[in-house]
Amino acid sequence: MLNRLEMLRIFCVTAEAPSFKAAAARLSTSPQTITRAVKELEDLVGEPLFHRNTRSVRITAAGERLAERARQALSDVDGLFAQPAARAATELSGAVRITAPYTLGREHLLPALRQIALEHPGLMLDLRLSDQVADVVDEEIDIGVRLGMFRDQRFVARMTGRISFHVVATPELVARAGMPALPADLHGLPTTGLVAGSTRRPWPWYFAQGEQFIPRTPAFLTDDPQTELGAVLSGLGYGQLPDYLAGAYLRAGQLVSVLEKHTPQPWGLYVFRPRRAPVPKRVRLVFDALVAYFTDPDLFPGSGQGGGRRASGGA
Repeated sequence: MLNRLEMLRIFCVTAEAPSFKAAAARLSTSPQTITRAVKELEDLVGEPLFHRNTRSVRITAAGERLAERARQALSDVDGLFAQPAARAATELSGAVRITAPYTLGREHLLPALRQIALEHPGLMLDLRLSDQVADVVDEEIDIGVRLGMFRDQRFVARMTGRISFHVVATPELVARAGMPALPADLHGLPTTGLVAGSTRRPWPWYFAQGEQFIPRTPAFLTDDPQTELGAVLSGLGYGQLPDYLAGAYLRAGQLVSVLEKHTPQPWGLYVFRPRRAPVPKRVRLVFDALVAYFTDPDLFPGSGQGGGRRASGGA
């Protein structure tokens, strides 16, 4: 008696052949083997699968239905034992869900992922930007980027750099309003503030020795870091900005840094993923690409630098 998988393979070939003899030739077996396999399968399903007479063989309607289902089943089974190259091609397709803070996502996630997206058109990159801490399990996130402290043992995390934060203003504003000597002096100066989405209150500014400053009457508030940068460049107030936003303007002389002696300890930039096993190759590919990008100082200005301000979302 043939096993059922082999029986289905014989049946599918026979369903497409003009005769049992032709099916036997395609399978390099005897017509008697074909006849026996078809008979055993008919006994199992309880219906005739072919109309047979002395001159011709024609598949029945029940045979057509079974053949369609059998082809799909055999394809699924074959897929389980596909060659490594074929499996890799499949594994490098599908969705990869990523979360990151707004500014990092807008300015850096697309450059970091552009090449692998072009090389693997089967990938679907689903990027969610938020400065709030995301629930990676409930939101089915595959990879996250987080600025701040990271000690959650549920994740595999790579620290790719440390981000400097500067209290900055335009030279014109410093000349007009004055140079603060202490963080408390900022209360008498125009300042900008970045609003936390959940509380609608300004994020605190962090300084050395754990000192914090929260603007009492900021001249400008926003929930978007890029817009805060624009307000500072417009001379509306002093702001505390990360190096990846302010660095180029400091080097060009469009902004000046103040309170340098009060710079806090650095905060890390992390790329992380949940501790799930096994890790799909598409997820590992994107994870490694982000780590490579954020650790390359030629691509990302925060790589290997010190300084920091606050734990920002995207995780």
